[in-house]
Amino acid sequence: MKNKYYFFFLLISSFIFSQAKVKDTVTRKATIKIDKKGNQFVFKADVPPLLQIAGAPKASYSYFWETGDGNYSKETTPKHNYKKKGEYKVNLSVTNNYDNGKPPKTRPITVSVTDIEDQNYTEIASLQDSIQFKLFNNREPSPEEEMIAVISYKNPLNYVTSGKIYLFYNDKEFKKDNFEWIETRTHFGEKEELENGIAYANELNHSYDDIASSIEKPYSSTTVKNDEENLELTLTQAKLEFRNIKTFTFDNLNPNETRNIFFTFKTTPEMIKDTSATVRMRSVYVPDRNYKNHKKKTLEMEIVTSHDPNKMSSNGALMNYRLVRFKKIKFKTRFQNDGEGPARTIRLETDIPDMFDKKTLEILDSYPKCPICPKDEEVNYSCIDTIIKQKQIFFTFKNIYLPGSNQKNVIEKDSTKGFVKYTMKLAKDFHKKSTRSRTAIIFDKNEPVITNYSVTRFAPGTSIGAKVGYSFFPSLKDSKNYFTSITISPYKSYRWYWQVEWQNNKLNYNGDSNVIDEFVFANSGVKQLQRTYIDTKFSAITTEIPVLARYNINNYFGVGAGIIMGLYLHQNQTQNTKTELYETFNTNFLLSTKYNETEEKSSMTNFNSGFLVDFTAGFSRIGPSLGVRYVINSKKDLNSFQLYAIWKF
Repeated sequence: MKNKYYFFFLLISSFIFSQAKVKDTVTRKATIKIDKKGNQFVFKADVPPLLQIAGAPKASYSYFWETGDGNYSKETTPKHNYKKKGEYKVNLSVTNNYDNGKPPKTRPITVSVTDIEDQNYTEIASLQDSIQFKLFNNREPSPEEEMIAVISYKNPLNYVTSGKIYLFYNDKEFKKDNFEWIETRTHFGEKEELENGIAYANELNHSYDDIASSIEKPYSSTTVKNDEENLELTLTQAKLEFRNIKTFTFDNLNPNETRNIFFTFKTTPEMIKDTSATVRMRSVYVPDRNYKNHKKKTLEMEIVTSHDPNKMSSNGALMNYRLVRFKKIKFKTRFQNDGEGPARTIRLETDIPDMFDKKTLEILDSYPKCPICPKDEEVNYSCIDTIIKQKQIFFTFKNIYLPGSNQKNVIEKDSTKGFVKYTMKLAKDFHKKSTRSRTAIIFDKNEPVITNYSVTRFAPGTSIGAKVGYSFFPSLKDSKNYFTSITISPYKSYRWYWQVEWQNNKLNYNGDSNVIDEFVFANSGVKQLQRTYIDTKFSAITTEIPVLARYNINNYFGVGAGIIMGLYLHQNQTQNTKTELYETFNTNFLLSTKYNETEEKSSMTNFNSGFLVDFTAGFSRIGPSLGVRYVINSKKDLNSFQLYAIWKF
């Protein structure tokens, strides 16, 4: 018997377990491995298998190494020589391209340098003389993933300087923060300033007591090209555009010396997930904090849900419809050659929504960097050719050399990537509606790679309307009702939208005149007739809240339907009583008349509700129009027709 119960228990347990959904808690991890010989290290990563996205180019990993002494590398297996003995914390960030999983997580390791054997030190990734300052990230931001941002700065002056670095993040354009700061890693004694406001270059103190008299005096602002002088304006503008700021001071930066600051951010769950929106960070570099001369860099990043180097994005995620006609919308298409050899011709076939004016196309930047091809002329140099079609624009990079990521001897993966950035204006007659476009990328004669959809949307905006009108109540006698109203709705909606109103009414009407009493009585032996009449007049001040779903048929006609809720703020009822006395045998002979008036007031009474249908003609989206509305009230006597004029701003 016990065996039967035991078997039954096992059967039930296995059934319950089989029905339960087991949550996958396995996290992909990458492990750092090292080969060490004195002060020379070779770093490797043990990574999990890739989960190939069907139809995408071959999945691959890209790497960002921090060696713990201010150096970084993007190589798969970097070699690094340390200059000094000590312990160094090595960080690795792995990005999965064309992969269905999450990026593998890594734990930093600490390496010890006890001997200096190799004197051929690896220098910090240096900046070109013409650049001096750079802000970049290791990968595009994706919701709930970590991202590394790097500020790389170089002393362009011929003397040792002490300066300042600002980093602004979290655009105010978005209602919620896109980034949560996790950690800052400095290696050259940079100190973070905790400040509520913005500090301006040490109050621009022009003393140089710390500079040896033998050193040449600092440059004047007019001797350095492209340097910006108005530091206060630059910082104030950044403060207006971004919510968060981090400020660092640095000292003893030698001429032509390059330093790096590393930041780890976690992208928040609130980050926009369903669009190719562009988010930004901005850094300001003050080489010498005694002067206003500075550089600024804005890092534009495309939000992604998977890491795909071939991507189309736009800064038109939330456009202001009132102002957008005066602006140019930016687009950017990124691509990467994943082949085993170089690409010589790359064609981008980009969909262009009807609401954009293709004739206003302007190319802002590109990589490979090359000029616009001349029309109707074959050339043997590198250039970008643009062909405008009815629904598309073709961008063709001609006579270029873009290495393949799987090509032999290609170490720097960034050299296999390219982009084109361009702007367009909206057409003269455009509507407030979202658009979707994408690009087919063709490397030489290979099959096209299709990007994501780039989406543009308009922020709802707010339109305030002023409305006046007259109501007619068929069931009420001598009714007079005038009303005023304020409306709130999205600004210039294309088709469907919601509209909320606050309407105040002044209502007057009369009740029926009725004989409420009539009797005969004897007065001094003479029979007389007494007849009593009553007339009722009503006046009220009411407030109503109509809520409608409206639809614009076109620019001139609109319809709507919704509900209405009302409350009598103040009600006044006046009764006039008239008593007449007649001779019984001669009702035409009026003996006397008496009048009496009573008044009854009440407040906040008679809640009512109902349904309504509405039609407007005029300028349905913005401006003046006329309307007619029929209200079916919960109290049948209050069914009404409304005629009104409205102006939306």
